Amino acid sequence: MTCKRRNNGRNKHNRGHNKFVRCLNCSRCVPKDKAIKRFNVRNMVEAAAVRDLQEASVYEEYAIPKIYVKLHYCVSCAIHSRVVRVRSVVDRRNRLPPPRFRFTRITEYG
Repeated sequence: MTCKRRNNGRNKHNRGHNKFVRCLNCSRCVPKDKAIKRFNVRNMVEAAAVRDLQEASVYEEYAIPKIYVKLHYCVSCAIHSRVVRVRSVVDRRNRLPPPRFRFTRITEYG
């Protein structure tokens, strides 16, 4: 039998069993090593209200707190909501993470 992936779609090497997590979208039980995981970091306040908060705040330099959420998806929901894409047989062999595009600040001098 041919195998589609080197790890059989899981990260369970030499472990007999894994705990289940619930999919964020459909609440399906998915093994933790098979679930597609994304770590989401957002500001607690949306961008439109940041300026209003800064004007109303007593403190001059106040760091707005962030929300840290770990998202778990089942494979079908991750594909459906385009968290991951279907790749060709050749591209499936590529195990490197996709390139990260960092935000660069433009600083003006003068």
